[in-house]
Order: sequence, then C-alpha cells, then structure tokens
Amino acid sequence: MTVTLSHDPLWPRAGRWPSFEEGADAVLLGVPTWRTSLSPTGAHATPAAVRDALERYGTAVMGPPALDLNDVLRIADAGDIHEPDGDSGEADTIERVRELSSGSDLVIALGGDNSLTYPVALGSGATGLITFDAHFDLRDGISNGTPVRRLVQDSPAGSRTETARIDPSRIVQIGIADFANSVAYADRAADWGIRVITLDELRRRGIDDVAAEALEIASAGIDPRVHLDIDVDVCDRAVAPGCPASVPGGLHAWELRALARAVASHPNVVSADIAEVDATADADDARTVRLAALCVLELLAGLASRSVNVAGRSD
Repeated sequence: MTVTLSHDPLWPRAGRWPSFEEGADAVLLGVPTWRTSLSPTGAHATPAAVRDALERYGTAVMGPPALDLNDVLRIADAGDIHEPDGDSGEADTIERVRELSSGSDLVIALGGDNSLTYPVALGSGATGLITFDAHFDLRDGISNGTPVRRLVQDSPAGSRTETARIDPSRIVQIGIADFANSVAYADRAADWGIRVITLDELRRRGIDDVAAEALEIASAGIDPRVHLDIDVDVCDRAVAPGCPASVPGGLHAWELRALARAVASHPNVVSADIAEVDATADADDARTVRLAALCVLELLAGLASRSVNVAGRSD
C-alpha cells in the first residue's frame, strides 16, 4: 500500500538524494545480492525498500548543536548494481565501488545478503574490516556465510584488476553470539588472528570502548582504509524479524545505531554495507527495513561528525 507522507518545508525528509555525478561526501549504492544465500531470502528487494523508508525520517541531528545533514554533507545516490551475484556481478560491483570511492569519502552499500561485503570491501580498497554480526562468516565456498573468509583467502575471479586481500590481524568482529556459530569457525578466527568481540564482551565493556579498539586494530598499517559490515542480524529478533538469522537476545536497535555512528565517525572508514535484511519477510510495520534506513542516517551522522561537532548517541 502506498502511503502519502505529509509535507512541511521546515521539516526536510531524508532520501531522494541526487544522482552521483562527479563527487560527493557520501554516496549510496544498491547491491541486491541474494542468489547464494544459505537460507531463502528476498534480500534483493531491500535496497528499494530502504530508500522508501528513508523518506519517513528527517535529516536533523539534535547534537547539540542541531544541524541538518543536507547542509553539511553532499549526499548522492548511485542507483543499483543490476545483477551483483556471480563472477561478473562481483566484478561490476568492485569496479563501481572503486569509481565511487575515488569521488567520495564514504560509500554506503545497501544489501542484499552478506555476500555483498566481499566485492564492496575490495572495491573500496579496504585494508581493514570491522563487522557487526552474530556470525563469523568464515565458511568455505561462496555464499552469504563466506565473505570474511573470502576477504582473507580469495582473489575475485571476475575482477578486471588486481585486488589485495585483507590481513586477518586487521579484522575485528563485534557481536559474535552464543549458539549461532560453531567451535570450528571460532578456532579458525583465533588461528588467523581475527579479533573477536562477543556480544557478552561488548555489553560488559560498552560501545565507546569497543569501537575505539576495533578502529585501532582495523586501522593498522600505512594508508589504512576500513570497511564496515553491518549485518543487521546481530540485533535481537524482536527488532529485526526481517533478518532470517537473527536470534532472541541480540543487540537492541539503539546499540546498533550507536555503534554505526561511532565507527563511521573515524576518517579511516571509507565504506560500509548494510546486509541480511529481507524486506519481503519483515514485520507488518517494516521495523527491520526502518532500522536499516536509520543505520544509513547514523553512518551519515558519523561522517558529518568528522568535521562538525555532532554529539554521539547516549539513549
């Protein structure tokens, strides 16, 4: 059902940003991966749903001081990758993200299942990786359960240019949950030197402390470029029913939003993806898609805070 939203010239809405042409501070790109998902999904419908949901929100950050994201950032939308799955689709995604990264400070990829993390991180030239995820994503093969392993081990078969892999000692995984993984993959992460911050550790230490450590690790080396993977199934199933693999007891919505803003505020973060939301399986109130849209806005607020005094979230 189409909903007509009210219009108020003093209350600008998010979304409907202009097409990307030559340069922007931040650019959105739809990467609707879904064909290799380990569970049935309609994640290819999600980029369009997130764009629609963005219009339900404004662009004002309360700070203090209060500011409008559209006044301090040039935000653009580069449309969608037509068919991002498979070797050719991955190559198209890598090439497009590389192009967008050269003309912007932050590329925000709208998934799609988690397989998009692999080509988006490669396209942005990431040297470090931070994931918000209940799962390791270290499986063998090619699926939405393999992007972290692939970023460590694989070279893109369909890539048109050479692309470096990511050193696992510069990978941090936040939110890894009990009863959602196996000991074999926990051992693989430990053997490779991946820093794993479980859900329990995150809650014990707090968001600011964990985000600071993750950024320090992922930013190691010369000319660091960090990719952020936001797998929304890290959240509690009550707030993310549209994520096939979300479980009861995960992050609250405010925790995910605060983490996204905290990490995006760092200048070494050059790309991010929002993954594993199936818009076709969401609750009637579209709460999962709306949370994904708010993650977009939190990423933009983090970017704005790099040069403008924008207060972090504390609610």
